[in-house]
Amino acid sequence: MECFPYQLSVPAETAATLGLIVLKTDETIEQDFRRLFRTPETSLFVTRIPSGADVTPETLCAMRQALPDAANLLPGAAEFDVIGYCCTSGATLIGPETVAQLVHEHARVRTVTNPLTAALAACKAVAAQSVSIVSPYIAPVATPIREAFERGGLTVPATLSFGEEEEERVARIDPGSIHAAALEVASRAPCDAVFLSCTNLRTLDIIHDLEDRLGLPVLSSNQVLAWHMAKSAPAARLHDAPGRLFRQ
Repeated sequence: MECFPYQLSVPAETAATLGLIVLKTDETIEQDFRRLFRTPETSLFVTRIPSGADVTPETLCAMRQALPDAANLLPGAAEFDVIGYCCTSGATLIGPETVAQLVHEHARVRTVTNPLTAALAACKAVAAQSVSIVSPYIAPVATPIREAFERGGLTVPATLSFGEEEEERVARIDPGSIHAAALEVASRAPCDAVFLSCTNLRTLDIIHDLEDRLGLPVLSSNQVLAWHMAKSAPAARLHDAPGRLFRQ
């Protein structure tokens, strides 16, 4: 076989390099991020992490052991502005500091974030001191998120959950059901904002209408994570990002 000569060049230059560590069972966040960060100036790399078919504290905590291998599967030569670990409940139970440490040890990255850390920062950005929460999960998974918000200095007047344990079903919860749950949880007690928790929920298309109906900021896991990652990489331009959060 004849070998044809070629030249090497530097990688295509982009203004920002983002990484996502996405759960094996998540069907939503990767699509949302490719929609939000669709400009050629932003490079987006995705790796997957093993996750249980059922969402329980045990399966979520087990991801701690898998995080190093998942981070190692991102391109080793890339220098990331920010990497997001894409699990609200997992970050809550493993701990944001532990997640950041493990990712920093196994990837070349300036900043590591997750939906919980992003949500707390987003609440501060929209001046929300009380936040009602919608979660898809069973109580042992949903309750720690409420407690994490409270530890972050917020009050949680009301919570609502779909009581789902099977992750495959979460991606198929109709946005209309999420919309109805958000209206319901906001009606149960006065609050400054509503948070739709879980990266596998399809929320981007309902945020504008909910904010119009409620007169409140509406935050979701994927929305706040994209916002927080863009803040860590200012050159990463967002496209058609929904919600008051992006107008602050």
